[in-house]
Amino acid sequence: MTRRTATKRAALVTATALLTVGTVGTVAATAGPQHNDSKPSKAQIAGLFNTWNKALQTGDPEKVADLYAKDAVLLPTVSNRIRTDHTGIVDYFEHFLQNKPVGKKIDTIVNVLDKNSAIDTGIYQFTLTDPKTGEKSVVKARYTYEYEKRGGKWLIVNHHSSKMPEG
Repeated sequence: MTRRTATKRAALVTATALLTVGTVGTVAATAGPQHNDSKPSKAQIAGLFNTWNKALQTGDPEKVADLYAKDAVLLPTVSNRIRTDHTGIVDYFEHFLQNKPVGKKIDTIVNVLDKNSAIDTGIYQFTLTDPKTGEKSVVKARYTYEYEKRGGKWLIVNHHSSKMPEG
């Protein structure tokens, strides 16, 4: 190989390397912040209820309880007992799911606190089916879900639900 050919080859390799580095740098710079680093929208947080409601429809209390953080607090609608661990939350949903609840939000107010925490509060209702008679009833309640993003997943850390005081 001549000296001139070696120089051309070195220049070509250097140019290719610079082009590659420049392209990667440009892509990284134009990609902007990672999606995980941005605040969620109010609609995204409000939509977490749909995930929870679909978990209810499975009839599996474990699937519902898996949406709660390990240190979550549940102040449930139809129980006087506060649930503060996975076992207690599963126990509540074992009983509640016997009524085949179907939830529906009536009024919702979402407050996105930062990229890893948000609150969804408002009024919802559940259509319940009596397991013995098949008779349906509707229960209106106030709710608050406090969410935190942990390990890349939105989890319920506090859930308060109480029947409407007026009936």
